[in-house]
Amino acid sequence: MELNGELIDVVYQNEVNSYLIGVLETEEEIITIVGYMPFVKIGDNIKVIGKYVEHKEYGRQFKVDTFEKIIPQTVSAIEKYLANSDIKGIGGAIAKRITKKFGEETVNIIRNQPQKLVEVKGITKEKAEEISQEFIENWEVWQIVSFLDKFGIGAQHAKKVYKLYGINAIEQIKTNPYILLDISRGVDFKQIDRVALSIGISEENEKRIQYAIKYALIIASNNGHCCVIKQNLITFVEKLLNISESLIKDNLIDLRAQDEIIIEKIDEQEWIYLTYFYNTEQEIAERLSKLKNSKNIKKVDNIENQIIEVEKHNEIKLSEKQKEAIKQINENNVVIITGGPGTGKTTIIEAIIQIYEKRKNKVILCAPTGRAAKRMTETTKKEASTLHRLLEIGKIDEESLYKNNTQYEGMPIDADIIIVDEVSMVDMFLMNYLLKCIYKGTKLILVGDINQLASVGPGSVLKDIIDSTTITTVYLDKIFRQAAKSKIILNAHRVNNGENFIKKQELSEETNNDFFFISEKSQEKILLEVLSLCTGRLQNYGNYNFFENIQILTPTKKGMLGTKQLNQELQQILNPKTERTLEKQYGSVIYRTGDRIMQIKNNYDIEWEKTQNGKKVFGKGVFNGEIGTVKNINEKEKQIKIQYDDQKIAYYEFSELEQIEHSYAITIHKAQGSEYDVVIMVIPQAAPMLLTRNLLYTGITRAKKLLIIISTENIIQYMIQNVDIKKRNTGLKFKLKNFRS
Repeated sequence: MELNGELIDVVYQNEVNSYLIGVLETEEEIITIVGYMPFVKIGDNIKVIGKYVEHKEYGRQFKVDTFEKIIPQTVSAIEKYLANSDIKGIGGAIAKRITKKFGEETVNIIRNQPQKLVEVKGITKEKAEEISQEFIENWEVWQIVSFLDKFGIGAQHAKKVYKLYGINAIEQIKTNPYILLDISRGVDFKQIDRVALSIGISEENEKRIQYAIKYALIIASNNGHCCVIKQNLITFVEKLLNISESLIKDNLIDLRAQDEIIIEKIDEQEWIYLTYFYNTEQEIAERLSKLKNSKNIKKVDNIENQIIEVEKHNEIKLSEKQKEAIKQINENNVVIITGGPGTGKTTIIEAIIQIYEKRKNKVILCAPTGRAAKRMTETTKKEASTLHRLLEIGKIDEESLYKNNTQYEGMPIDADIIIVDEVSMVDMFLMNYLLKCIYKGTKLILVGDINQLASVGPGSVLKDIIDSTTITTVYLDKIFRQAAKSKIILNAHRVNNGENFIKKQELSEETNNDFFFISEKSQEKILLEVLSLCTGRLQNYGNYNFFENIQILTPTKKGMLGTKQLNQELQQILNPKTERTLEKQYGSVIYRTGDRIMQIKNNYDIEWEKTQNGKKVFGKGVFNGEIGTVKNINEKEKQIKIQYDDQKIAYYEFSELEQIEHSYAITIHKAQGSEYDVVIMVIPQAAPMLLTRNLLYTGITRAKKLLIIISTENIIQYMIQNVDIKKRNTGLKFKLKNFRS
C-alpha cells in the first residue's frame, strides 16, 4: 500500500541505522509508521510504501518498506520542514520569517532565487547562498538515499555518491551498479551483485568480473596486505561469482592492459597488485634508495668529540649502542633505530638534536598521531608535529589520496634532519607521502619498535625496510639501569622474549612496585574491579584522577569487557546525569558535557581554534586517535563543542557525531603510539586473533607510572605463546633489495 502525508512526530529515531518510529498524518488518518527512514524529520512530507501490521503491544501500525520525500506544499508544512531541517542557521524564528515573507513561493525562492532571501532579517548574502546550496544538495541526496537502500548501502554514503556522480548519479548506477564499490571499502559486493543481476546484467559481464577482482584485492588490503598470490585470487573470485577460471584469467589480462592491476614475480610466485598499491611500494623503494645514496652534506666533522660534549652537557654516559647510532646517523642519510622501552631511543634523539642544532641545522620531530607527537614533545622538550600537519595534508579525501597517490607531490619539508617516531604505525601510503616531501641531502631518522602492532593501513613498512637490510639499522637491546627498576619495562621485555611475568623472588630491592596482576575469571567481578579502581581506590598509589591520569584498555569492542559496554558503565559512574549536565543522544549513545571522547576517523576539513602564548591560533584537521572532552552541547546551533588534549577546540554538527566515540575505555589498537600515567588493562577470553603476544606487549608499553592487568594466568600464558603469525603480503622488501637507480 501507499500512504502520503506529513510526519508530525518522531517517537524514536536511531541516528546510526536510521530506524524510525513516527506519526504520519494523512488526509484520512493519523497512523504510526515504523521502518528504516534516513534523513526524515518532523515536518517532512513523505510517500511511504509498505503494509499495515498489528503490533502485540502498540496495536495497528504501518510498516514501511520504501519511502520518498515530497517537497512540502502548504506554508505551515514548509515552515515546519525548514525549522526541523539540518540546514545550519535556520531555526524556528528564521523559518517563520522566511515563510511569512515568501509564503507558498518559499521553496522556489530557496532553490532558484536565493538572492531574495537577504530581504529576511538575519540572513546575509553569504548565508542565503549557503541555505540554497544545502537545500538543493539535501534534496538530491534524499533521492539517492532511497535508491541506494535496495543495494544495502547506508544513508551515510549518499552524500559521497552525490559528490562523485552529481545529479545523474541514479542513472549512472543503473547502467553500472558496480561503480558503487568505488564509494567505500565497506560496501558489500554480494548485495550489489544481486541487484545488478536482477536488473539484467549477465553473469559473464566484464564489468562484473573486473569489479569482483578489484573487490577481492581491496578485501585483502583491509587485512593489511598489499598484494595477493595470483591463483589464490582466481580461486576467491571463482567462488564469489560462480564462473569459469578462464573468464577470470581473460579479465585479468584486460585489467592489466587498462593498467588497473600489476603482476609481479617474486621468488617464482606471481603476485597481483592494484596499480596504486604497486606504484606506492615502488616509489617508497625508489625514494628511500635515492635519499640514502645522495651526497651526505649534513655530515659532522669530529663526531667523537661531539658525543663527548653531549655526555658532559647532559651529565650522562652513553652506551656503545647509543654512540653507534649517533655515528651511523652522521655517516648515513637514512637510519633506522629500533628497540623496546627503556633501551635509550629518546636519549639518542636528544643527542642528535643537540649536535645538529649546535651547527644551526634545522631538526624536525614528528609522529603519526597527535598523542605520539605530544609524548615526543614531552620527552625531548622540543616541539613535535603530527605527520599530517607536517605534510600539510588538507582537503584530500583519504581514499582518493590512497588511490591516486602519485598525483600529490606534497609540500617540501624545510628541514636538515627529520626524526619520525613510532614508525611501526606508519602505513605504506603515509610513508610514501612523507618521502615525496623530503629533499635529497636531508637526513631521515626512523624510530620504532617492530614488536608492536602493525599499522592499521596496509603494508608492514618498518619491518620490510629492516628486513631488506638495505637501510642502516641500529638495534637497541640493552635495558638501562634506571629503566630496569620498572616492573612494567622488565615485563614488557619478558613478554617480547616469550617469557612469563617476572616473579617476586626475581626482583631486586630497587625494583619499583609499578606493575600489578589481578587474577580473575568472572567478567562481572572484573568489571567491579575496574569501577572500583577508577573511583578513588588508586589514591594510595599516587594522586591519580581518572580524567587526568587513568586509561582503560581492552583488546575487544564487544562483550561485557569490550569498549562499548565499559564506556557505558564508566560514563554512568564517572559522569552521571545531573541537573546541570547537557546531553545529546546519537543512536544508542548518549554524549554528556564532561565526557571523554576520541576522534575515530581523519577529518582534514574541520576547523579548530586554541589560545597559544596569549594569541588565538586557528587551524584545520582533527585526526584518528585524538582524545578530548565534551565542553558544551548547543541544541539551537545543533553543535557539540569538544576541547582536545592539546587544547584545540572544535565544533561538531549533530550530523557529524559518527566521527567520535567515548574513550573512557579504548582498544589496545587505538592506544598504540600513546602513553598514560596509569593503565588498567582488562583481558577477557576473546578470539585467538586478538589474544596475541604483540597485543599484550603493546598494551603493557602504554603505561608510564602504573600498570594493572586484570585477567587469568591461562589467558596471559596463551597470549605470550601466541606469536602473531599473520604475515602481511607485501613486496617492499623485494623492491628495496632489487632497486637499481
